[in-house]
Amino acid sequence: MRKGEKGILVGIGVFAVVVMVAKGLMISQDKEEDPGIPFYTTASHELARKASVLYRKYNCRDCHSLWGIRNIMQAVPAPSLDGMGSLRDEKWLYSYLSAKNPQEIIPSRLKPRFRMPSFADIPEADRRLLASYLSSLKVKDWYLEETKKSAYEKLTGKDYKP
Repeated sequence: MRKGEKGILVGIGVFAVVVMVAKGLMISQDKEEDPGIPFYTTASHELARKASVLYRKYNCRDCHSLWGIRNIMQAVPAPSLDGMGSLRDEKWLYSYLSAKNPQEIIPSRLKPRFRMPSFADIPEADRRLLASYLSSLKVKDWYLEETKKSAYEKLTGKDYKP
């Protein structure tokens, strides 16, 4: 290497170190506190366990994510179930799960094979348990608007305007 090339390389190295140090100082001075995970449940351990069995049994995870966990093979833009209880109450969820045609309650823009199936024919106890569990899935107040936006945009394909 020539003398001038070494100088350029050293200059680039010094510049990179200065940028990294400056960036590190900016990050360390960032006083914004992490608000934590916005999703939680009010369900008892027993209810959560039983609902988990039904969630798998009825293949809910083929379309919906729960606790931020998404099926890697999932291609359906279905709403996340996280925070569902902050958007809908247990009575509404039970009615929705009991509907012969859920699209009459919430119209879907998805192809028929990807639309929410009717759970009207599953045992009533299972529908009640799922409605109870879904209504227990809450979102903290500071994140509620983001949850509404996400659900609206997935259902309609349009921009959310509060």
